[in-house]
Amino acid sequence: MLLSRIKGPEDLKELSGEELELLAEELRSEIIRVTARTGGHLASSLGAVELIIALHRVFDSPRDRILFDVGHQAYAHKLLTGRQEKFDSIRQPGGLSGFTKVSESPHDAITVGHASTSLANALGMAVARDLQGADYKIAAVIGDGALTGGMALAALNKIGELGKDMLIVLNDNEMSISPNVGALAGYFKTLQVQRWVQDAEKLGKGLLERISPRLFDLADRAKEATKMILHQDNPFYAWNLRYVGPVDGHDLKGLVYLLERLKDLSGPTLLHVVTTKGKGYKVAEEDPTSWHGASPFSLEAPLAKKSRYTWSAAFGDAVTELADREEKLVVVTPAMREGSGLVRFSQTHPERFLDVGIAEDVAVTTAAGLALAGMKPVVAIYSTFLQRAVDQVIHDVAIEKLNVVFAVDRAGLVGADGPTHHGVFDLALLRAVPGMQIAAPKDALEMRAMLRAALRQSGPVALRWPRGGVEPAIDGAWPECSWGSWQVLKEGGEVYVLAFGKTLPYALAAAADDPRIGVINARFIKPIDKNALSRAAASGRILTVEDHQLTGGFGAAVLEELQDLGLKPQLRRLGLPDRFTEQGDVAQLHARAGIDAAGIRKALAEMGVTSAAAVRRGG
Repeated sequence: MLLSRIKGPEDLKELSGEELELLAEELRSEIIRVTARTGGHLASSLGAVELIIALHRVFDSPRDRILFDVGHQAYAHKLLTGRQEKFDSIRQPGGLSGFTKVSESPHDAITVGHASTSLANALGMAVARDLQGADYKIAAVIGDGALTGGMALAALNKIGELGKDMLIVLNDNEMSISPNVGALAGYFKTLQVQRWVQDAEKLGKGLLERISPRLFDLADRAKEATKMILHQDNPFYAWNLRYVGPVDGHDLKGLVYLLERLKDLSGPTLLHVVTTKGKGYKVAEEDPTSWHGASPFSLEAPLAKKSRYTWSAAFGDAVTELADREEKLVVVTPAMREGSGLVRFSQTHPERFLDVGIAEDVAVTTAAGLALAGMKPVVAIYSTFLQRAVDQVIHDVAIEKLNVVFAVDRAGLVGADGPTHHGVFDLALLRAVPGMQIAAPKDALEMRAMLRAALRQSGPVALRWPRGGVEPAIDGAWPECSWGSWQVLKEGGEVYVLAFGKTLPYALAAAADDPRIGVINARFIKPIDKNALSRAAASGRILTVEDHQLTGGFGAAVLEELQDLGLKPQLRRLGLPDRFTEQGDVAQLHARAGIDAAGIRKALAEMGVTSAAAVRRGG
């Protein structure tokens, strides 16, 4: 096994071309084996194997900086940089991150999880390198989907202006999570270059300068004129970037040859590499979208994956049916059609579906424009990605009280993707926005009721729900929603547990068969139901439970409201502590944070109320 001989990227330099090809096959086998057990970003990592081998063969990591945008294509990178023995732990509690992470390895140049960040990081490193008089190389790998993000394009603009030495590798597989959209993505399919011009330029420049400075000057002017013709449709030339490609991203020999010649060029160079997402694994090649972020699967029967009805599917079904009733309803998403359950909506209402690519800020401000023009926009976005558009929520939507509904998926802890993807900041961020209303449904039926009611509200509304499965609602059911009101699910004489969303079942389990413990579905986080809160406070004790950071979260909102009302019950808040939560099984993470049923029973006991369930269990 060649892979077992690779203790670090320096070992690649000792392998022959044939051995590198065999190594690529071994890397793919290992990535498939481990991902089948743990789940993970399979298709994207399979597509980047040869590219990563070539980069580590030519560059000298960690002295040279190799940056991976998003990082979900970097599994081969982890295997080649001393992490083979730990690779089985990827995305597991206490194990390797599913993305690159600075604190995990010196070979991980940046910590990532969100797209379009590698070029700005590379720019900062290049400036620092030159200020410090260092001479290391910088290679930033960015996907065609990530390159559509405004942050990446803005960084390209400054990179071209400063002209710093760096290599940008555009990994073009025509896919991010959803199929790429936009003019730039379409352009990648047709972009070509006359490589002989670059070769002739390199050879002729040295000869002419030695023979005749005047002739060299004339030739240099001719070269610029030629570029105007050859590159007039090349957007990278307008950014002052040297462009090479497109080239076959699975031609390992060709990649090594090119990288050896490009790494020492002055100024910024962009190498356009065309790859196949899911390369080497037939099911992933044929359906790269489904296999982008794979759940654990059987190697013998990979297509026999378990399927369940999810919150995303519930939203997709609801908003599709609602669009039949609401002619002004338009859905906007930042490259999350599949993830947000919107495939059917995009097919049945294509004229009212806008995928703006990996550009969350554009999604929110586009929705603002729709609202200003009298439409009813719904922005379908993950909680973790909404963080990237908070300014637009405030500046473009909330100031003018525009009627925009934010459908916030993946709220709360999400599991194996870890701290870059946990949706545990949205309440704190949105609660501070004047006029924002925030609600969290307890099930798919309540989601339908809230979604329809939200479209009738004045001003912005955020509806949040967790990742994972949910029981489907009855088709065609559209119950009414008493907007702004909490639900008393169980009466209690001595204490009320206020919970919502993911923590509500925990609260009901902790309070089972105990008349002293009441449970309220605190489904509206902003504004708080003052009457229901006052009723809970009358018991003398309140326990709040949330799958969110304690700082600025629901418990903090309850504390503020109690003070405003002049009420002083005993209050205990359960939630996530003031640190980033690592990856792991969601139920286990909840237990560790003390927000599951056992954690609630323990908190109640510390408040002086030992639940009947705890007594039966001897705890």
